Amino acid sequence: MGYYIDLKSISIDKYKEILKTADLIPSWKVLEKNIDKNLNIIKKHNIMDLDELLIVLKGKSKIQEFSKQSGLPENYLAVLRRVVNGYRQKPNRIKDFTCIAEDIVSKLEVLGLKNTFKLYEKVLTVERRNELSSKTGISKNEIMKLTKLTDLSRIRWVNHTFAYVLLEAGYDTAEKVANADCQKLYETVKQLNKEREIYNAHIGERDMKMVIESAQGLNFEIEY
Repeated sequence: MGYYIDLKSISIDKYKEILKTADLIPSWKVLEKNIDKNLNIIKKHNIMDLDELLIVLKGKSKIQEFSKQSGLPENYLAVLRRVVNGYRQKPNRIKDFTCIAEDIVSKLEVLGLKNTFKLYEKVLTVERRNELSSKTGISKNEIMKLTKLTDLSRIRWVNHTFAYVLLEAGYDTAEKVANADCQKLYETVKQLNKEREIYNAHIGERDMKMVIESAQGLNFEIEY
């Protein structure tokens, strides 16, 4: 349990099935070829889950070494590492959320709570949120907003702007995103942005599908 997906809980066999149904971006398409064969080779080297895989592929020299041992191409292993490592995406900084006032950001930074990863453990339960509110003088409503932004920020592909978009669209927790209908989520977000012009980038149905798939791999331990 925790901010990120527990990579120890994703076995190599389970990851085979994830890859077979995943909607991969063009630069990752190399992973779609020979999925069973390639991942079985990895298993033969006593690598049983994604956490162990990242340890073996940590850095260029280790990738080169494992490529020689396994016969798998360096490029394939480098892409595999990049994709798996993406489960642990960089947290969003609290100060980047335009919906959070500067004085609130300052109060959190005094406590060392500068990003969503640091904030996560402080907002897991009602008791912890009340404690943080009392300690900082930040209202419970604002603490709840921060909690939801933190929860959404755990989803792969979700930066500070898109976390706010999801919040405003009513998909304000990672669990709601995980259970969302792709088409409905896409249309809701599209309409919201048309009305309020929150972001300039194009977010398509394919992007929404990838966000939903990412959210489905998270744990939902925050108390609401």
